[in-house]
Amino acid sequence: MAVGPVEYLVVTFPGGRFADAIAPVLADAVASEAVRILDVAFARRAAGSAVEQVERGEMDPQGLVPFAPPDDRPAGLPRITELGALEGLPEGSAAALIVWEDLWSVPLTRVAEEAGGRLLAHGKVPADGGDDVITLLERLADLKQRGILTDEEFSAQKTRILAD
Repeated sequence: MAVGPVEYLVVTFPGGRFADAIAPVLADAVASEAVRILDVAFARRAAGSAVEQVERGEMDPQGLVPFAPPDDRPAGLPRITELGALEGLPEGSAAALIVWEDLWSVPLTRVAEEAGGRLLAHGKVPADGGDDVITLLERLADLKQRGILTDEEFSAQKTRILAD
């Protein structure tokens, strides 16, 4: 089965403003059939506390984002509680992890596979033209978690990134 590229982003917002501010735009993206949501997860940092995972129903009580985890979810998706990006989440704020598949590219991927090819690489070009350190470290951690990098390779690459 052809699968389009899988991407994720983490957005932060004050308090519980996901439902009124972000959910309608995400619902529109799903309705356009350009993307398929593979995972949506939430976390927050209350005053004086650590980051904690929050149930989806609390952040989207009206169910504005039509989401049910698909049966064919790929393995190795990021988990919101394991993302280093949330270390700097301000008190009183929340964050949403949104993982999606780019459906527009599925027909292209299918045709390439039928011709004996495959999707070899997929990348994102950040708005400023380069990756920030946190993004690079998150990608590195993902490779380690998926078993692609050994502990030694992970440590060497982490040292290189932090030295640059």
